[in-house]
Amino acid sequence: MGNGEQVVEWSVVRGTIGPLLLAATPTGLVNVVFHAHPAVRDRALGRLRDRLGAEPVEAPGSALLAAPERQVAAYLAGELREFSLALDWSLISGFHREVLRELATGVPFGTVVGYGDLARRVGRPDGAQAVGAAMGSNPLPVVVPCHRVVESDGGLGGFGGGLETKRQLLALEGILPQPLF
Repeated sequence: MGNGEQVVEWSVVRGTIGPLLLAATPTGLVNVVFHAHPAVRDRALGRLRDRLGAEPVEAPGSALLAAPERQVAAYLAGELREFSLALDWSLISGFHREVLRELATGVPFGTVVGYGDLARRVGRPDGAQAVGAAMGSNPLPVVVPCHRVVESDGGLGGFGGGLETKRQLLALEGILPQPLF
């Protein structure tokens, strides 16, 4: 692979919210996928292959994946409040990337932000719906915490991992009470 060919490695981390597929390139973590059971995992790997032009290789514990695996597992266990990972933003661009970068740096553990508030932070005060679209296209959920974006009236809003997963992540951060079961 010394000819400049892209490298994509992946593994699955199991946690309280179910299996998460983590994929990384030499640049950093590039994708996190919820509910990574075989069919979902295989579709996600196909999308990565198509978008990045490389065949993803399963490589748990590799140099590219060791830190993401360790940090995601620690976060899900309630032992980590802030990720310190290199991120590969190549799956997202433009306004969506701008919104997600603001989310990653400006909305800390244990806090939430409204869609409209996040839109104002990136200079688009009328862009709440566009922020919602950015959340829906987030290739790095959990690490780029789209679960922390809620409706201005206190509603949860949408979530690509499902509302129960969003509730669990917000409970983990102390924003919502722990689920009863």
